[in-house]
Amino acid sequence: MKTIFIFFLTSLSIIAQEANLPKDYLTVFEKSNGLETASYQEVIAYYQLLSDNYPEIRMDSIGMTDAGIPLHIVIFNPDKVFDFESIRKTKQTMMINNGIHPGEPDGIDATMLLFRDLAQGKIATPVHTVLVTIPIYNVGGSLNRNSTTRTNQVGPKEYGFRGNARNYDLNRDFIKADTKNARSFTQIYHLVQPAVFIDNHVSNGADYQYTLTHLFTQHNKLGGDLGEYLHEEMMPSLESKLAHKKWDITPYVNVFNEVPEAGFTQFLDSPRYSTGYTAMFNSLGMMVETHMLKPYKPRVEGTYELMKSMLEIMETDHNKIKELRADAIKQFQASKTYPLDWMVDTTKSTRLTFKGYEGKMIPSEITGANRLKYDRSKPFTKDVVYKNYFKPKVEVSVPTAYIIPQGWWNVIDLLKLNQVEMTFLEKDTTITVESYKIDTYQTRNQAYEGHYQHYNTKVIPSTQAMRFKKGDYFISTDQDAIRYLLETLEPQAPDSFFNWNFFDTILQQKEGFSPYAFEDVAAELLKNKPELLAAFETKKKSEPEFAKSWYAQLDWLHKQSEYYELAHMRYPVYRVMQHSTDQ
Repeated sequence: MKTIFIFFLTSLSIIAQEANLPKDYLTVFEKSNGLETASYQEVIAYYQLLSDNYPEIRMDSIGMTDAGIPLHIVIFNPDKVFDFESIRKTKQTMMINNGIHPGEPDGIDATMLLFRDLAQGKIATPVHTVLVTIPIYNVGGSLNRNSTTRTNQVGPKEYGFRGNARNYDLNRDFIKADTKNARSFTQIYHLVQPAVFIDNHVSNGADYQYTLTHLFTQHNKLGGDLGEYLHEEMMPSLESKLAHKKWDITPYVNVFNEVPEAGFTQFLDSPRYSTGYTAMFNSLGMMVETHMLKPYKPRVEGTYELMKSMLEIMETDHNKIKELRADAIKQFQASKTYPLDWMVDTTKSTRLTFKGYEGKMIPSEITGANRLKYDRSKPFTKDVVYKNYFKPKVEVSVPTAYIIPQGWWNVIDLLKLNQVEMTFLEKDTTITVESYKIDTYQTRNQAYEGHYQHYNTKVIPSTQAMRFKKGDYFISTDQDAIRYLLETLEPQAPDSFFNWNFFDTILQQKEGFSPYAFEDVAAELLKNKPELLAAFETKKKSEPEFAKSWYAQLDWLHKQSEYYELAHMRYPVYRVMQHSTDQ
């Protein structure tokens, strides 16, 4: 009798627990019939609900955000294994980033649906792929909820703001990592090491018939066989799968206030952007760009179908993707040169069958100038020139290693965060290195994401033996992070640490001269160095402005003398072309 009673109580307990399980897994999006997006609190609560009730899903937090709230990560693995070192032995990962711009919340709602449907078996269970999502990356922007800042966007009723808690656009922060969000993302990314990375957005540049557009990382820049696979196989496969599901998609329409049928160029995602950053570590990256003038419901549904299709591609091509990513690292390590900047290759292009609306310039009733007006009653299908081939504009030889003096801890910290392998010199050592002098550069006139960024940087290289100190960092390029090193440490790269102002202290001369005293020193210099005198006279004859300025003349002479400081304009990251030391 006692045994029966205990069994009865246990059965009642199980029934009671099941009765208390939440049965309503509908999202805010579904409950509102596609008119609303979940708030930050509702999103986290929903994933917690899934995590509590489905053992295939786990939610965790890694790192902080500028909003003072941790950054969450949600994992779906039918094997119920959530250790990524173990996962990598048998599977690959697709990582989905949502809410980087919280006014573009389509991916936030679509990914909630995706994870739920996977857990409930409504979607075929992936065998070779684990899904990871950051539910809302820009937490501060998501909490700044409003209904007006996405001017002209059709729904949802309320949404977040583009800027984060410190008003940074996080999709410009992946290299410079000024925000806690970006530093936490870096931790998550290197923990996950995704084979495929998707960042969900909403586009607003033009009007056309499509709800969905895709922005794959530029294939020439991704490089090699991996880039060819992205361009020739993965992208067409995604387009085909979506077409089969009655979802038309086209490449991101990279125009602003112009008609797309005139042709457009592929967006070049430099490393400041999410897919440009992930490309440095050979992840196959794409941004989903839904169209802001389409209703919210189909935008979310289209994003959902796109992510499902990408999951199907990963399941089919898992071996190929794994091999191509591994080979990509070897290809870059074997290369003697590396492209730092790119330009459109005008000899190649693609013809798109593009579905647009007739647009024309008409007089504005407000300004009197011409304005662009689309006519949705006049849809068309036309062939459009799509310039999606790029070629290197600036290339650099790949060094054996870099040396960074330990004083540049801000740069070293970012290298460590990105899991760059490095050693430090165990004693003072003389090493023959290639050194850069910053020759010319331009600087933005207006602030851009917390910086006055440099561009068009040019350098003058020279080779010399230099004495480095114990504790300075020696960084071999023979490692997985080779592309990250080249993109950040070469000053001419568009998103180099130099161009993002990490080294601006070298641009200011710290020691000068007193003109009244240096006059006599300069006279002695010219007297004792005939070649300097000849160059000085030639410069005065060829440059009238120089000849008129007594201070410019003295300054030039000072810079030719031993009194001029070596640190001014000398880039403090040194290239080792072959490792030779003189102890």
